[in-house]
Amino acid sequence: QVRLVESGGGLVQAGGSLRLSCAASGSNFRIDVIGWYRQAPGKQRELVATISSDNIANYAASMKGRFTISRDAAKNTVYLQMNSLKPEDTAVYYCNAEATMYTGGSFRYWGQGTQVTVSS
Repeated sequence: QVRLVESGGGLVQAGGSLRLSCAASGSNFRIDVIGWYRQAPGKQRELVATISSDNIANYAASMKGRFTISRDAAKNTVYLQMNSLKPEDTAVYYCNAEATMYTGGSFRYWGQGTQVTVSS
C-alpha cells in the first residue's frame, strides 16, 4: 500500500504562484510515474502533469509553460510549481502515483486532494 499526502494548496490572486507537494509513503514499492490531476466543480478530473522515474515530464497543453513538475526520488516527493495562475485553475488538485510493489503487482494510488482557489 502506498499513501500519498498533498500539501501547499490555498487561495491566491490571479497572476500569483503556488507550489504543491505530494509525499509518497509505504513500504516495498517503487514509484514508476507520479503526478497531478485536477477536478473543478462540475467538471471531469483532468491531467495536469506527470513525471516518470527517469524524469520525463508530461504536461497538459493548457498548463505547459506555466506549471513545472519535479520530483525528489530520495524523498518520494513530487512538486508542482504553478505560476501565472488564472481563475480557471481553481480546482481540487490530486496527486496520483503508479507504483510497482516488490511483493508483486502494479497499482495506481490517489491522494486526498488539495484545494487551489484563484481569485480574479
